[in-house]
Parts: sequence; C-alpha cells; structure tokens
Amino acid sequence: MSTLPKDANKDFNDVEATLTRIQAHKGVQGIVVATHEGTVLKSTLDNIQTQQISTLVTQLAARGKSVVRDLDPEDDLTFLRIRSKKHEIMVAETKPYLLIVIQNPHEL
Repeated sequence: MSTLPKDANKDFNDVEATLTRIQAHKGVQGIVVATHEGTVLKSTLDNIQTQQISTLVTQLAARGKSVVRDLDPEDDLTFLRIRSKKHEIMVAETKPYLLIVIQNPHEL
C-alpha cells in the first residue's frame, strides 16, 4: 500500500482553503481545477457546465500557450484572462493543472 507524502494533508488543506477564499470573492460564479488534457479534478459548477468549461478552456489555454511560445520560444503562458459582456474567465496555468475561475464582471 502506498503512503501519502508527509505534507500531503497540509497541501490538500491549503488547496481547499485557497478555493474557498476564491469562491468567496464577489462575482465568482464557479471554479474548475483541471489537467491540461481537460480531466476535471475539482469543480463548484454542475456537471454539464464543468465539462463544457473544462473542454473549451483547456483547448483555449493550449492555443494561448502555443501563441506565447511562437512569439518567444523561451517564454511560457502563466495567466489568461478573457472578458465578455456576461462573463470573465481567468485561467492560471501551472505544470500539473489549470485553475479556471468564472465570474460575473458586473458584480465586481
């Protein structure tokens, strides 16, 4: 049986605390944590919205990353922000996953 690293529970608690803090911000409608392939690790949205956001935003982030690399091969995408009339989508990119936050820009 494999054992978790000593700090695994602390790391998990830190992640949960961060997601709770983000969710409490005014205007935040949902959070999705997904892998770069679109596999959802955690979400505060319903299943249909989660799958739609995960699939489309991971594709968009991959294209954004490609554009940044085309402009400068030594650079990398770290954050992507898109604002429409109804929503603002913010994507923080790290090596293991994407943190996607959807918010209503009119509630800020």
